[in-house]
Amino acid sequence: MSVSTFKSVHLAKRPTDRIIPGETFTLKTGEAPKESDLKDGEVLFQSLYLSLDPAMRGWLNDTRSYLPPVQIGDVMRGAAVGVVKASKSDAFPIGSYATGTVGWTELAVMASKQLEKVDIPRNGKITDALGVFGITGLTAYFGLLEVGKVKAGDFVVVSGAAGATGSVVGQIAKIKGATVLGIAGSDDKVRWLRDELGFDDALNYKDQHFPKRFREATKSFIDVFFDNVGGEVLDLALSRAKPHARFVICGGTSLIIDPANLSPTAELSTSPAISQYNSSQPQGPKNYLNVITMRIR
Repeated sequence: MSVSTFKSVHLAKRPTDRIIPGETFTLKTGEAPKESDLKDGEVLFQSLYLSLDPAMRGWLNDTRSYLPPVQIGDVMRGAAVGVVKASKSDAFPIGSYATGTVGWTELAVMASKQLEKVDIPRNGKITDALGVFGITGLTAYFGLLEVGKVKAGDFVVVSGAAGATGSVVGQIAKIKGATVLGIAGSDDKVRWLRDELGFDDALNYKDQHFPKRFREATKSFIDVFFDNVGGEVLDLALSRAKPHARFVICGGTSLIIDPANLSPTAELSTSPAISQYNSSQPQGPKNYLNVITMRIR
């Protein structure tokens, strides 16, 4: 490689609320690794695309979780898809595409066991390795099939339905013979879910009449709720669950809806759900006892 330097993004200070540009992260420039720096089984990986996922906000908190927090000074954790520029691994020849948890960096020396090969299917594109063929697609697949136990005839409601995970959830549910209602954050997304992805119906949670329309759309009650947003949408879904409904708690990216005016508030809440990472005011669901009365699992 002829590149002499590379850039990487490092955690500089843990946020207590929202991410602060120029304070939370710092951009560093380093000397580019050379092929001579590689050990047997290692490759020089050049990132082409980085994944930016809501869960990353939680990795900045110095709390116990399924992954240890990113340490101050470390490269920000994250998945990437890229190309091998130099190699001492038979598994990854120069020019091959790969993906892995490389971090927010232009270049990285990686052990071959830390990467996965990327085979792009016909009509596919390299970024699919971070989407439908990546962690978001796998989350949708196993979350709906293994946890949600979706089956033909189910009524499935998906929040965050226009996102990377939710959009795949809805399509899998349709393949399995379910009726699908999607919840999204704009009229354009609602049309996309209905017209292009084949959802049976979709609602805009920013509509001032959303709670009423949600109740009307769930008159037969919910068999499977795949939750990507938390907040008031989760609360509404809990109130509309069938006995023995299956709730898949995947994330919590939405704004909380202010019951006083039925419009999104400017502040997010802070529970284990992703929507609650950016505030010091934790708020849990009000209808959680429906988990008991409706025997939700």
